[in-house]
Amino acid sequence: MRVDFYLLSSDTAPAAIALLAGKVRKAGERLLVVADDLALLEDTSQTLWEAAPEAFLANGIAGDEHDAAQPILLSNEVDPTNGATFLLIADGLWREPGEGIARVLYLFDQSTIAGARQTWKALEDREGLERKFWKQQDGRWVEGP
Repeated sequence: MRVDFYLLSSDTAPAAIALLAGKVRKAGERLLVVADDLALLEDTSQTLWEAAPEAFLANGIAGDEHDAAQPILLSNEVDPTNGATFLLIADGLWREPGEGIARVLYLFDQSTIAGARQTWKALEDREGLERKFWKQQDGRWVEGP
């Protein structure tokens, strides 16, 4: 499994999620976006729906009969009922990915950076796990130290 740590500095979480979700969908994968804050999930859903037409990002908030059909499912639980193999943690609070998840996209900002550092260290010796760190620079994501 691979865990990508994304430090938010210029984009809002919903904007960064839309960008990353577009890449996940372009690769033909399904995505589960997790956050405890319903307002963040609702803002993210709206941002995904309003993304550029060429990058249509259909999504839904978990809790109805259409969860399994959603290419991008937004939830407060790590339960990929949509068959997602990608997990995006949107609120900076680490959650264990569970079975079936091949890649984790972990967003955090200055208010959650201490937890991200602890998670980075905690995952250091986990067998079969690769970690990468990304930061925003000149409007792009670049791999950083």
